[in-house]
Amino acid sequence: MKFQILTALILLSCFGCNSVEIFEKNVFVPGHQWNADFKPEISFDITDTTASYNIFFVFRHTDAFGWNNIWVKATSQVPGDSTLMAEQFDFPLTNQNKWTGSGMDDIYEHRILFYNQPVKFRRAGRYSMKLEHIMRENPLPHVLNVGLRVEKAKS
Repeated sequence: MKFQILTALILLSCFGCNSVEIFEKNVFVPGHQWNADFKPEISFDITDTTASYNIFFVFRHTDAFGWNNIWVKATSQVPGDSTLMAEQFDFPLTNQNKWTGSGMDDIYEHRILFYNQPVKFRRAGRYSMKLEHIMRENPLPHVLNVGLRVEKAKS
């Protein structure tokens, strides 16, 4: 019995060395119609400024979503700074007319990197990002959730 407990503790400590800290928050889109006026703001805390992070846009929709991509405006704010930084992103959702995200039944979820390389945060504290769609159609139908995922990049 002691050997089994010791083995389990050793295995857990080995797996703990490779863990990746993760933050993810998804916001429900009312009526599954993402109106341009609906701009969810998501906040997260950064304590380790020596690490690099991957930042993902999380997008969940039904199979009836009618576009191959989605244009998103992300407005972010750094802790202790009143200046807002806005960027536009064109996120592809298909590859050769097939959804690139993971799917179950008629629901698909995409986790798409905002940037091609990991990001370093210069300040510790609470960061926030406001997400809004900037597609031509408004409201944007068949959208279930939008969100943000921040994880430490594996070294």
